Amino acid sequence: MDIEFGIKNVARTVNFSTNAKADEVAAHITQALNEGGPIDLVDDKGRHIIVPKESLGYAVVGSDTTHPVGFGALGGSAD
Repeated sequence: MDIEFGIKNVARTVNFSTNAKADEVAAHITQALNEGGPIDLVDDKGRHIIVPKESLGYAVVGSDTTHPVGFGALGGSAD
């Protein structure tokens, strides 16, 4: 699942993927904001993404659905 953080006063967004479920990520972000601590998430490569509560402008949490990857539906022949 893809996550996007908008950081206050920074033009570029922070984008990463995680293996966690969307509900888990949203709950973790909400809990960190309510408790006043930093948001600490782990991406799909095992790296910690830590954002101070005061710096977060917005968060976009992607869906849990996966999309198939491949070229099987292109049709045509390889003759």
